[in-house]
Amino acid sequence: MGFRTVNEMIGRADLLKQRDDITHFKAKTLDLSRILTATEPLQDDHRYQCTEQDHGLAQSLDHELIDLTRETVATHGRNKTKVELPIGNYNRVVGAMMSGQIVKQLGEARLPDGSIDFTFRGSAGLSFGAWVVNGVTAKVIGDANDYFGKGLSGGRLVIEPPETAEFVPEENIIIGNVALYGATGGEAYIRGIAGERFCVRNSRAKSVVEGIGDHGCEYMTGGIAVILGPTGRNFAAGMSGGIAYVWNKDGSFIDRFNDGMADLESVERGSQDEDDLRTLIENHLRWTGSSVARSILDDWRGSVNHFAKVMPRDYARILRERAEAERMSGNGVVDALDAIGTSEPRRTARTFAGSRT
Repeated sequence: MGFRTVNEMIGRADLLKQRDDITHFKAKTLDLSRILTATEPLQDDHRYQCTEQDHGLAQSLDHELIDLTRETVATHGRNKTKVELPIGNYNRVVGAMMSGQIVKQLGEARLPDGSIDFTFRGSAGLSFGAWVVNGVTAKVIGDANDYFGKGLSGGRLVIEPPETAEFVPEENIIIGNVALYGATGGEAYIRGIAGERFCVRNSRAKSVVEGIGDHGCEYMTGGIAVILGPTGRNFAAGMSGGIAYVWNKDGSFIDRFNDGMADLESVERGSQDEDDLRTLIENHLRWTGSSVARSILDDWRGSVNHFAKVMPRDYARILRERAEAERMSGNGVVDALDAIGTSEPRRTARTFAGSRT
């Protein structure tokens, strides 16, 4: 077409033509003429970037975090870092650059748990704790915006209201939407309610939260989510892996659950499910002091009966097939079904609901 550079191509909508051989009943009605209208750049301006943008990275809080953790990283966690800092909603993606430096210096080696411990007071900006890696604990005493824990990669995130808060945590939102989006490891404990799309595309992280908005665990592929409160609608849509445990004391969860790819089961007493669930709730109490967690644990024998286990069908099938293969091989491997608590026949959503009424 005669172009010598990409910059010469930018904005040349006059050289684009809409196809006229489309037969699809919807696509053939599209009119792209307004999009394909060529426009001239404004006076003394260009169609492509000519001025570098300043994203404010030089003022990022992470530069301070990198300085504070330099010795810890250099000694592979032998010299620990424990610091409390203020935070504001203008501090975005806190922990990401620091985690990048840790990986750059240590490679596949991991910092031991507890090597780095940060406590932030205030309102965290977007993507707090994004991609935080092993050995890092980042706690917020306050609240946080959207994308809390995005891409969490092995670290631990904790958030709770300040000691002077006059509201009831489990009745109020403390983090925004799309928390733990695409997380690949680590754990998160949230003392309060999260917004919509909690744990979307989570593939390995473990989390505890005290209520969420719509579309929880959407497209989740792994990990564990524990919901100690109400959920919004359309929970587990497209969920193909991982497990969710939902506090369902009033039985209303059935009306918010999407059974397209998953089923509801009980948490069987004495199973690995019960052990995993109790451990996560105990961790939640340890890290946040949650009164909800304390109340559930104080009456554990009765409380465990009110949890619904959300189990993706294909994931359950793979686990059954793997357990059968191990059993047939005669290698003495413990039945994986017993290990995850899925040895009982699967219960449909309606059956589970009926067992609670």
